[in-house]
Amino acid sequence: MDFSVIIDSLPLYLEGLWTTFWLVGLSLIIGLFIAIPAGVARSSKNKLINFPVWCYSYFFRGTPLLIQLYLIYYGMNQFMQVKDTLWEHAWFCALVAFVLNTGAYTAEIIAGAIRGLDKGEIEAARAYGMSNWKVYRRIILPSALRRALPAYSNEVIFMLHGSAIAGIVTVMDITGVARLVNSRTYAPFEAFFTAGVFYMILSMSLIYAFKLTEKRLLAYTKPLS
Repeated sequence: MDFSVIIDSLPLYLEGLWTTFWLVGLSLIIGLFIAIPAGVARSSKNKLINFPVWCYSYFFRGTPLLIQLYLIYYGMNQFMQVKDTLWEHAWFCALVAFVLNTGAYTAEIIAGAIRGLDKGEIEAARAYGMSNWKVYRRIILPSALRRALPAYSNEVIFMLHGSAIAGIVTVMDITGVARLVNSRTYAPFEAFFTAGVFYMILSMSLIYAFKLTEKRLLAYTKPLS
C-alpha cells in the first residue's frame, strides 16, 4: 500500500467528509419533518389520508435510491426549466433524492411505532379529557418517537451508506473524492480504502451516539432489577 497517496489526499478527503456530513445531516433533518406527519397519516384508518402516503412510501421504498437520483438529476429537465435554478446543481438533486427516500422509510418506522403503542396510554389520556391533537402531541408522538429510535438509527446508517451514490453525479463527497483520487493516481485500493475508513469512523460514531441516546430515552422500558 502506498501511504503517500493517502497522506497527500487527506485535505481532499476532509472536504469530502464535510460534504457527506452536511448532505446526510440536512437530508435526515428535512426528511424527519416530512416523515412525522406522513407517519401519522400512514397510521390513520381513513383511506383518503392513508392511501396517498402509502403510494409515496411504496414508490420510494420499492425502487433503488440510485434510480431515484437519476430520475431527479437527469429527468427533471423534461418537466421544467432547470437552467439557472437549484435543480441544475448536483448537490441539490442529491439532497432532494435523499430527503424523499429517507422520509418514506422513516414514515413507515413512525407509523409502525404508533400502531404498536399500548392502547391503555391513549385511553387514559382521553379519559382525562384530552382532545385528539393533545393526545397526539403529549402522548402518542413522544412515546412513538422514543420507541422508533432503534429502527431509526438503522435508517440513519443506511442513509449514510446510501449517500455514497452522490459521487456518481459529480458531488464531491467521500466517494466522489475517492473516485477523483483514483483517477489522478491510478491507486484504486488506496483511494477507496481511505474512503471506507472514513465511512466506518462516521458509522461507528453514529452508532455510539444512538446507543447513548437510546440508553437515556428508553430507560423507562427496561424492567427494574
